Amino acid sequence: MKTLKYTLFLIATLAVLFISCSKDYPTGSEFDPYTFSGTDQNGGDWKPILLTSNEQIIIDAPNSPNSDAYKAELSAMKKTISSNADAEAIAYWSNNPIIRWNEIARDLAAKYNLTPAPNADGTYPSPNAAIPDVYPYFPFAHPPYACRVLAYLSTAQFDGLIAAWHYKYKFNRPAVHITDNTIKSAFPTHDLPSYPSDGAVIAAVSRDILSALFPLEKQFIKEKADEMKRSLIAAGLNVESDIIAGDSLGRGIAKVFLKRASTDGMSKAQVSVAVSDSLRKVALARFGWEWSNQESPQRPVGIAPFYGKLKLWSVPNVEIVRPLPPPAPGSAEFNKAAEELRSYEQNLTNEQRRIANWWSDGLGTYAPPGHWNRFATDNIIKYKMNPLRSARVYAYLNMSIQDAGISCWDAKYYYHYPRPIQAMNGFKTILGTPNFPSYTSGHSTFSAAAAALLSHFFPAEKTQFDKMALEASESRIYGGIHFRFDCEAGLESGKKIAEYTIQKAIADGAK
Repeated sequence: MKTLKYTLFLIATLAVLFISCSKDYPTGSEFDPYTFSGTDQNGGDWKPILLTSNEQIIIDAPNSPNSDAYKAELSAMKKTISSNADAEAIAYWSNNPIIRWNEIARDLAAKYNLTPAPNADGTYPSPNAAIPDVYPYFPFAHPPYACRVLAYLSTAQFDGLIAAWHYKYKFNRPAVHITDNTIKSAFPTHDLPSYPSDGAVIAAVSRDILSALFPLEKQFIKEKADEMKRSLIAAGLNVESDIIAGDSLGRGIAKVFLKRASTDGMSKAQVSVAVSDSLRKVALARFGWEWSNQESPQRPVGIAPFYGKLKLWSVPNVEIVRPLPPPAPGSAEFNKAAEELRSYEQNLTNEQRRIANWWSDGLGTYAPPGHWNRFATDNIIKYKMNPLRSARVYAYLNMSIQDAGISCWDAKYYYHYPRPIQAMNGFKTILGTPNFPSYTSGHSTFSAAAAALLSHFFPAEKTQFDKMALEASESRIYGGIHFRFDCEAGLESGKKIAEYTIQKAIADGAK
């Protein structure tokens, strides 16, 4: 019997993965190189996220544009350009490579968002960061892990580019096309000083952060970073010394962020069966209800029960944004929400089913955090943001999304509220049921926080962002995943969480 359950589980897992990968779920953005809407000459004065000063990581002063060493670098660049060997890489990375690194991170999250299969005896193994290449492979990039990846990547990129802008204007070595007007850039030109290479900073930070978080992908990530750095020379953007300095700066920045990551609490987020049982018992004693997983075979521990204890980026503590308790099962408010779910179970329209499926964000996808990063990318391109401005959007967006995830997981395991499939006898969903408690809705909390942040940066798009956040929230009701009160509380919490991050953005010195 256990062997049969194991086989059925694998078949179901593969089916879900196939569906999620074959639907209309794009990760890449097609865009032509564009002229930046501005270059933010004062960007080096903006307030970083973790750095204590913009010269916390020291780089050497560059050679003069009149030096023989620099002239030799220009000659080498011309030879590289004439060879036309890196044309494909130039087209891919374009002149805002931070967009591509965000896509790569989303793709890696999707690749590793696959629940480990149960053992033959019905027990579940856990990924181990110390031995990532032993099944189940590390990491399992569930939604909390995905939002943490994007938060560390984007905040490190932002601090790295603030430092790069500082040094650019401190040393003020002119852009290559200004120093030598016979060199034609592959992209629209600007007057940003070239040293250090902001592209090389992005490549180094992204390489080191993503390699730490996806250790089995180190070689792939290194190859992408090396390819990107070569494209900077081939595109006529940076000489070798610009790139060496940028790489050095990026490495130093990444170390600062990885130090925070090593002590942020993630290593303790997945708990033992005993600890998981204690959380359930406390909730039962406190509220009179408990969540239990409805899978077969049943995983005895939900996903990351202690994720709600992780270090926050902007919110002072989770208690400040923790929602009020949900209604007790059997109460009038509960019964009203249950009746709504029964109605959708029997009368779901094609449009409601489409919405539920589009936002399902299950196995093999980049989860809700990835969705909102895709929306950010589309608007970064639309508004022609330079890499520093782009990094700022990604950084505050993902800080807010991770704070939303931490707060949501705190509520989930504090209240330990049952899912509809558990609380409603005979109820069936159209999407399956996630392996963690119901209250509050993660989709709603992530999406409300993200919509508020993106509305701050792109106010003309606020109506659309709010519409998408509401749709994401409603999709979980249509799919039978959540009660309406789960979603409404999540939307309210997400907005509160976003406000803390927005206030931080307002005070960072950017205009």
